Amino acid sequence: MRIYTRTGDDGSTGRLYGGRVAKTDPLMDTSGDLDEVVALLGVARAAVPAAASVTRAAHADQDQLAEIILRLQRELFVVGADLAVNPERRHKLEPGVSLVTEEMVAGLESLIDELVAERPLRPVFVVPGATPLGAALDHARAVARRAERHALAAREAGGQVSTAVGHYLNRLSDLLFVLARHAAGETDEPTTR
Repeated sequence: MRIYTRTGDDGSTGRLYGGRVAKTDPLMDTSGDLDEVVALLGVARAAVPAAASVTRAAHADQDQLAEIILRLQRELFVVGADLAVNPERRHKLEPGVSLVTEEMVAGLESLIDELVAERPLRPVFVVPGATPLGAALDHARAVARRAERHALAAREAGGQVSTAVGHYLNRLSDLLFVLARHAAGETDEPTTR
């Protein structure tokens, strides 16, 4: 199997279930952003402290955080499929597998509420970078916000971007903010004042 196909040498890329689209299409900007978020979440997951370096309770918390990050990485592949599908073949998408659903959005909201209840947010602007893990999550959050802007711009340009995708990307950036604060733990994160 070869990694290169040469089919994209003309400046186009394949769509899910057939067809091609220009690599400069606004939807491809969103797809690139999603790819970047997945990679940044990989950096964050790799930054979760090793089990040997934390207490039993902290280890359980870190395991939960790593599982959440992996879940988000997998869900972003669903978002990518939803955006990459040939518009004439959207009926082939499967909810939660290749089609973003409002239940996925509700899942993010539930997780945000749960994490904020465990560790309430401070009413200040936080300067990212207190911990490597928090910094990676904040970086992923910033790119997720860019993905949302690109998705909305693609929709305005006539691209197929479902309401559920817009909602998901909006909640994702909120969740990544909460996860970054959660990951900082007891570390005193600097604020703007």
